[in-house]
Amino acid sequence: MPSQFFGLNIAYTGLLAANASLNTTSNNIANVQTEGYSRQRVVQQASDALRVFQTYGCAGAGVDTLAVERIRDEFYDKKFWTNNTMKGEYDKKLYYMQQVENYFNDDKTTKGFTAIFNTLMINGLQALMDDPSSSDKKLQFIGYADSLTSYFKGMSANLEKIQKDVNQEIKLKIDEINSLSSEIASLNKQINVIEMNGSMANELRDRRTLLLDQLSAITDIETQEIPITDPYNPDMQTGGNRFIVRIAGGQMLVETENYRQMECVARKNNEKVNQSDIDGLYDIKWTDTGEDFNLYNSQIGGELQGLIEMRDGNNKENFNGVVERRDTVNIDGVDHDTVTVKVNSAFLKDLNKCNLSDTGGKINLGNQIFNYDSWSYTCTYPQAVDEDGNPVVDGNGDPVYDTTQEPTCTYTFVMSAGVHISTDRTGKAASVGASIDYQGIPYYMNQMNEWIRTYAQKFNDILVGGFTSSGEQGTMLFTGSHGADDEQYQFPGGQGGYRYDRQAEDGIGSITVGMNDDSYYKLTAKNFDIYDAMMKDPDLLATKKTQGDGAEQNDLLRDLKQLSTDEDKMSYRGGNAGEFLDRILSDVALNTGNAQTFYDNYRNIVSAVDTQRISISGVDEDEEAVSLVKYQNAYNLASRMIQTLSEIYNRLILETGV
Repeated sequence: MPSQFFGLNIAYTGLLAANASLNTTSNNIANVQTEGYSRQRVVQQASDALRVFQTYGCAGAGVDTLAVERIRDEFYDKKFWTNNTMKGEYDKKLYYMQQVENYFNDDKTTKGFTAIFNTLMINGLQALMDDPSSSDKKLQFIGYADSLTSYFKGMSANLEKIQKDVNQEIKLKIDEINSLSSEIASLNKQINVIEMNGSMANELRDRRTLLLDQLSAITDIETQEIPITDPYNPDMQTGGNRFIVRIAGGQMLVETENYRQMECVARKNNEKVNQSDIDGLYDIKWTDTGEDFNLYNSQIGGELQGLIEMRDGNNKENFNGVVERRDTVNIDGVDHDTVTVKVNSAFLKDLNKCNLSDTGGKINLGNQIFNYDSWSYTCTYPQAVDEDGNPVVDGNGDPVYDTTQEPTCTYTFVMSAGVHISTDRTGKAASVGASIDYQGIPYYMNQMNEWIRTYAQKFNDILVGGFTSSGEQGTMLFTGSHGADDEQYQFPGGQGGYRYDRQAEDGIGSITVGMNDDSYYKLTAKNFDIYDAMMKDPDLLATKKTQGDGAEQNDLLRDLKQLSTDEDKMSYRGGNAGEFLDRILSDVALNTGNAQTFYDNYRNIVSAVDTQRISISGVDEDEEAVSLVKYQNAYNLASRMIQTLSEIYNRLILETGV
């Protein structure tokens, strides 16, 4: 049976509950502008009733104040993280693609490729055709050609700058992930210490969720919270939890108070993937195991995914093939293993489209990574025959190949000293770099290199095959500068611009070009240049096809003009040479437009989800004002009840006689 003071105790519990609710309301109002704060509420339930052995059975015992909990819906958190990851990816792609678009821009305010190329063809070449013997017109033409080389060198420098910026931002994002992972692990420990003592760590949980919001913008995240139970009594929970954070498609980052860190390791000069890559691009490793963090995992997501694809995107045009055989060669008294890889992709059969590193690198043979020092390219064609079926040779007696036929092409890689290739690699897949389905910096660099190599090769072949106004043999105009010295490449003439190890046996011709040979593969946007001798003596410029023709003959110049406008003379992606910028800008505009569209879509979705999330967990000033009045009234009523019961007890104790 309850005591005479039972009612006073009931009123006291109501007073405590109202006071807790008032304090919680005060905390909500104080944090109305706090980022990431979740509205809190007091959890109450009726106390267990007592049997009073009266006709009414049991008497209510007041109210129990169980906890102060935050109001949060994890469904909206996870929905927010998923869309925030996508928003982060396209945010970075949009930012850097807009820079690429600005660099390639060609309008009234920016003098781009089309303006420079048209000046070369119209102002330069047409004027020279009108007066082919004029040294001044030749010098003017060469000057316009030099402007073209300067344009590409400038574009190369601009794209390299973007790649460098992206590379540096990747490092910053890895540092940010490391910082977030350590802070989340620290919060996990603090939360467990508090909650295993029976309290709720609401503010710490809010802080952790805010950090996860930030992490979700950088990379894809998954979270899991598992209650920790007593090992001797699995049905009894301790109040603590295992909180797990996985990133990039399921890779463990945080497990309660344990966390992993990553580090960026700059690639060495002999570890480049693409010929046009800048030095020091970062690979990422896990510091605890030393294992590589897979940069090209399609599930990385977020800003990190956008940055990686922007830095390394090759439009799936990486080197790939099948190992045909393994051999050994002796170089300077040292044996080196070699592997010959047969390629089938059309872009690998044309050396002008090749973007393999010219300093060595890493090759994947059957899912094993090996270091190589150099490579050579070999393509075989059937030898061309005339109408009578006789083999065709050129003026030097070299065989002419029927390049209209599909060639058989292989690349032979010379492994680094001490690297041994087992015979079981034969027949396995071989690749260099990853196949990345995005048009990033390497793609645009390679597109420029392809156009430059093709145009310079055909342009030079026309000049070398002709004669100057004074009847001297023609000289090439376009070349490339060495990176290490002031020398220039001496490109060979002849079919395709390649004259190395040319053979013809049994009607089959082969061309072999080494990585270090002076082939047009060495010509890039970065080193595109005018031949020094031509700059010093413009009269070396050929203008006619036949040596005995007069100085005013300009038939060779007409061929140069046709090279720029006739797709049969030179074709670039289905257009003529002068339409280079149209093809590039179509890629850039498409990628920029897609990035803008997806960014806008995911930004709107993130905003909508965040609004839904805030509608549940955010603090509403009007609602808190109503709660303030409600809990104040409850507190006043509980106080009035205590006052009333105090008067009753006073009358009972002091004024009632026994």
